[in-house]
Amino acid sequence: MGEKTGIDLPGESAGLIPDEAWKMAVKKEQWYIGDVYHASIGQGDVLATPLQLADYIATIANGGTLYKPQIVDATTDGYGKVINDIQPVVIRKDFIDAKNIKIVQEALRATITRGTGRSLNDLPITSAGKTGTAQFGPNKDLHSWFTVYAPYEKPEIALIILVEGGGEGNELAVPIAKNVLKWYFEIKEEKN
Repeated sequence: MGEKTGIDLPGESAGLIPDEAWKMAVKKEQWYIGDVYHASIGQGDVLATPLQLADYIATIANGGTLYKPQIVDATTDGYGKVINDIQPVVIRKDFIDAKNIKIVQEALRATITRGTGRSLNDLPITSAGKTGTAQFGPNKDLHSWFTVYAPYEKPEIALIILVEGGGEGNELAVPIAKNVLKWYFEIKEEKN
């Protein structure tokens, strides 16, 4: 967080994880313990891109390996022959204690089993996720966020849903994620 992911697209934003030096330089204000609390839960002056959050949830889902996002995994010629097989790039590995990853995974699962993502409980697969609400503009309007991965036990898909101006995270983003997951696993089932 607070760094570019390195995706193979131009114009990526780094976001922001504020700290004491940033606050003094930009806001000319002292850093307080409350700033630590806000930053730790992604509020206050924290800025994150949807891609960063997708990277974050995928890292938690896979047990702690942060991969560089990429748009394609291979290029082919006009006959389908692979010309360039693009291998995954690991940015960091084993930088989060496995016990902490497990705690976060269980908390993300609880969002679905008894939290703001409960509507996903009737899907044929298990999932884990986190709703979010991001304020924007002078009227502090709300963006609706939801990040999710599935299946919980053996993840294969991670999503970030952002509905600009959509209100609370569970109002629009969760139902959209539910539809995407339902579609994804139905298509997968049809192929088998």
